Amino acid sequence: MSQAPLRIVFAGTPEFAAVSLKALIDSPHQVVAVYTQPDRPAGRGKKLTASPVKELALQSGISVYQPLNLKADEEQKLLAELDADIMVVAAYGLLLPESILNTPRLGCINVHGSLLPRWRGAAPIHRSLIAGDTETGITIMQMDKGLDTGDMLHKLRCPIEDEDTSGILHDRLADLGAKTLMEALEQIISGTVVAEKQQDDAACYANKLLKAEGQIDWTQSADMLDRQIRGLNPWPVAYSSLNGERVRIWQAFASTESTDQRPGTVISADRDGLKVAAGGGIITITRAQLPGKKQLPVMDLLNARQDLFRPGNRFEAE
Repeated sequence: MSQAPLRIVFAGTPEFAAVSLKALIDSPHQVVAVYTQPDRPAGRGKKLTASPVKELALQSGISVYQPLNLKADEEQKLLAELDADIMVVAAYGLLLPESILNTPRLGCINVHGSLLPRWRGAAPIHRSLIAGDTETGITIMQMDKGLDTGDMLHKLRCPIEDEDTSGILHDRLADLGAKTLMEALEQIISGTVVAEKQQDDAACYANKLLKAEGQIDWTQSADMLDRQIRGLNPWPVAYSSLNGERVRIWQAFASTESTDQRPGTVISADRDGLKVAAGGGIITITRAQLPGKKQLPVMDLLNARQDLFRPGNRFEAE
C-alpha cells in the first residue's frame, strides 16, 4: 500500500460482518477497536452468547465495546479518543447518531448487502430473493443520518441463481462484501473514489423479517412460493399445516404444470418429492421438517409418515 494504513474502528455483529472484519485484520490497516451488540441469550439453554464479530476481535487481541447505544456523551467521547481515520460498519444493528458519523476523519462507511438504492433496510438479502431479483451485490456507502441513504462509493455485482437460498446468498455476499470493502478503502486512500448520489425514487425498503411471514398462502403461484421458501431459508423457514401438524418447508422447486386440484392439495408423494397444487402451477417439496424432528429429504419422511403425506390431503393455513 503506497500510503499509510488507516486507523479503523469497526462496528458489526453477525457472521456477515465478521467476514469483513477478518479482511481488515489481515490487511495492513490497524483495527483499533470493535463495536458490537451486547451478548444475547441463544440456544435452548438461553446462555449469553458473544457475537461472531466479538469472538473474532477477542481472538485477534482487539478491544471490544458493547454499548446499548451510542447516544450518551461518554460513549461518544470514548469513540473520539480512539482517534480513528474511518469507521467501518457492517450489519451492526444500532443506529449511529450524527455526531458519531462526523467523528472519524473520513466519516463512517457501510458494507450493505444490496445494490443500493434497490433495498434499503434490515433484510436486503432475503427481500431480493422473495421479490424475484436476478441480481444483487454489495454497496459501500458513505453513511449519513438517513437509513441507507448516503452516497455510494463502490459497488460489486453478483447474480442470484435459481437455487439460491438466503443462507447461500448470505455467504456469497459476505465474501463479496469483504472484497468490495478493501477495494473501496484503496480508492479512499488514493483519492480516486467517486461518490454517487442515490436515486430515492428507485429505493425499496427491506423490512425486518417476521416469523409470521413463513406461513404459506397456497393460492399464490408456484413461482412465488418457491421464492418465499428460498428467501426464508434458513430463517424463519416457510411452513404450513397438514392434518393439524406444522410442516416446515426447507426446499422446493416450482413447475408450470397445470392442475385442477385445490391449492394446497397433495397431488403425489414419491422419491421425486411432494407435489402440491398452488394457485398457479405446482410446487414440489424436496426437504421438510415435522414438529420436534430434524429436517429431512421428503423420501425419508414418506418412509416414516406416509399417511400424513397421502395424495388428497391438503395443506392449510394455521
